[in-house]
Amino acid sequence: MNPVSISDYRELARRRLPNIFFEYIDGGSYAEATLRRNVADMEAIALRQRVMRDMTELDLGVEALGQQLSMPVMLAPVGMAGMFGRRGEVQGARAAAAAGVPFCLSTVGVCTVQEVAAGAQAPWFQLYMLRDRGYMRDLLAQARDVGSPVLVFTVDLPTPGARYRDVRSGFTGSSGLGAALRQAGDGLAHPGWMWDVWLNGRPHTLGSVAPAVQNSRRVSDFLAWMARNFDRSVTWKDIDWVRQVWDGPIVIKGVLDKDDARSAVQAGAEGIVVSNHGGRQLDGVRSSIAALPGIAEAVDGRAEVYMDGGVRSGLDVLKALALGAKACLIGRPWVYALAAGGEPAISRMLATLRAELSVAMILTGCRSLREAGPELIDRD
Repeated sequence: MNPVSISDYRELARRRLPNIFFEYIDGGSYAEATLRRNVADMEAIALRQRVMRDMTELDLGVEALGQQLSMPVMLAPVGMAGMFGRRGEVQGARAAAAAGVPFCLSTVGVCTVQEVAAGAQAPWFQLYMLRDRGYMRDLLAQARDVGSPVLVFTVDLPTPGARYRDVRSGFTGSSGLGAALRQAGDGLAHPGWMWDVWLNGRPHTLGSVAPAVQNSRRVSDFLAWMARNFDRSVTWKDIDWVRQVWDGPIVIKGVLDKDDARSAVQAGAEGIVVSNHGGRQLDGVRSSIAALPGIAEAVDGRAEVYMDGGVRSGLDVLKALALGAKACLIGRPWVYALAAGGEPAISRMLATLRAELSVAMILTGCRSLREAGPELIDRD
């Protein structure tokens, strides 16, 4: 297959990944209603086609927290990306740098922030609030020391959602010899992945977490440790603690409610990501794109507003900007591409998004994304 669309990259990822890893990245929580809603609600939005305008010159650039982006797209933090392609976070960061867009490293990435910074660019750094504040302080210091420009503080995971696909696949909840044999057989059935990741992509640890987890060898052991150490007591007051050890911009990720958006602004956040964690946390909530306009209105320019969830094309990016987003974070799309063909595939996918966005701009009469607004949406 010669992949063109995000769905093509998804299909290649399904073929090339062991089932436990494909189901992990592809799935959502519970019945996956919100996972489906993210995509369906985005598809239901109609753009307003305009004609007979001089569209010779296009400006796809935007500014995000002082950083110039070649287009309003960022690679979102994705846990365990290094299990989908050899040292996957570094490959993603390289592709992002070549495309002129930011890469955000997950706390539960396989690669450390030092490895990503040395191999590509200093990434935006995503943080979960853990019970061990001393360890968190060390993580923030490491990100600061390599030059990470932005901290993305994820707040919608005080406890992991119930992801039934992971149980069915055997990724979680299975142990013993039978489970080990099934996983081994799953890996051997995908020799390309075995060579690329299993044999040549080691170590298979969560780099930022590894120093705190003793005598663990499997990625699932590290994830289990994380699940036990998420801090349910976190409130907006904890932003003050983060400020004591991080002097750069803070983006709050995981906001779906207008009151929470106002609270984030009052807590001093420079940015907000409208997100339901890709449908992987509380199932049955609204889609990110449905929540976006109300949150953008509530924030009223006091913080930059981004969104993720359901973005599958450059047309979707334009829809999000028209409804109030400054830029979109994409998670599954870049990891599908990583699994399909590594850094070159991620670069091709980003080029496709850019081409789709350009066509959408021309056919809606939008010369500059800095001016994109609700007039681009067909409400008739």
